[in-house]
Amino acid sequence: MTIEIKVPALGESVSEAAIAKLHKKVGDSVKADELIVELETDKVTLEVNAPSDGVISDLKVKEGDNVKVGDLIAMMSAGGAAVKVAPVQNAQAAASTQTANASFPLSPAPKKLAAENNVDTSKLAGSGKDGRVTKGDVLDAISSTPVAASPAVAGAKPTERVRMSKLRQKIAERLKESQNTAAILTTFNEVDMTSVMALRGEYKDAFEKKHGVKLGFMSFFVKACVTALKELPAVNAEIDGTDIVYKNFYDIGVAVGSPQGLVVPVLRDANLLNLAQVEKGISELGVKARDGKLTLPDLAGATFTISNGGVYGSLMSTPIINPPQSAILGMHKIQERVMVVGGEMKIRPMMYLALSYDHRIIDGKEAVTFLVRVKELLEDPRRLVLDL
Repeated sequence: MTIEIKVPALGESVSEAAIAKLHKKVGDSVKADELIVELETDKVTLEVNAPSDGVISDLKVKEGDNVKVGDLIAMMSAGGAAVKVAPVQNAQAAASTQTANASFPLSPAPKKLAAENNVDTSKLAGSGKDGRVTKGDVLDAISSTPVAASPAVAGAKPTERVRMSKLRQKIAERLKESQNTAAILTTFNEVDMTSVMALRGEYKDAFEKKHGVKLGFMSFFVKACVTALKELPAVNAEIDGTDIVYKNFYDIGVAVGSPQGLVVPVLRDANLLNLAQVEKGISELGVKARDGKLTLPDLAGATFTISNGGVYGSLMSTPIINPPQSAILGMHKIQERVMVVGGEMKIRPMMYLALSYDHRIIDGKEAVTFLVRVKELLEDPRRLVLDL
């Protein structure tokens, strides 16, 4: 029995993906639930597994191809043993591809593009009707070929051209959209981390022993932001056309780095979580991001985002809002600086905070008040415990 393997549903508002990696080739035997192909969307990487035991009889895609929901990825025969594909068959296939390409003249666009980039179209497997080579096929060939410097150009250096991943393309698109749409303004403040660091230093061992997770700084920032968001609801709102949508829930996006790029998984209902639950939630999301296991629901629907550039050594930055949110808090490196405290010069562990906000919905007074409130809560963390 022949089984068709198609692109599955990719999630709400996601209709297209790219073939990130093929784990099987024609003739390979597979077990039920064994990984066949990885799909990369603009949000996450998804795995497509074998529905049963069998043998891959045909592959309809190659790595880098764009596919849509329902597109055919592969054909497999249920049961059976692995089939070795003879080299002569591959040679025949290549010859037939060249013959097919030669029988159809190139249209002007791919012909001009191929000539300008020295692409031998006779070696391309055309994706157009009847195997015709399209402009997209030529672009794929160009993007997959390392670009060497021309010796005729003095001082030229070797370069390599690599196609952007779907995730990276979407990140670029959304960040540019944010800059083009929102009236982004950033306000700064600084926070003395002495009290938080002392509290963490005193209780971190007992905390980890009881809760099974390390006590970091992020949980204090999440709780402080939730308190400030409750007091200044515009910072937790969004613009929808000519309406302002005030959100009475607090789903906090926590920006983390992953092998695929920057992702922002969401900590749900952070207002209902204690410090230990926040730390556990962030830890679990971080592991999923590192292992490429984040799902679409993990990434959707944050009302406010916290980004910690300090883990990479950033001293100050102006973070970009993640639409449709209206604000984002940037944390930075903790650095000892000389401060005047009670009329005396003292060395304090200080951190710059940056709040980027959409001035269309948030006034300067609200933004500054929000940041000052976060500062107050962190400089006296007892307020978080006492809800003051």
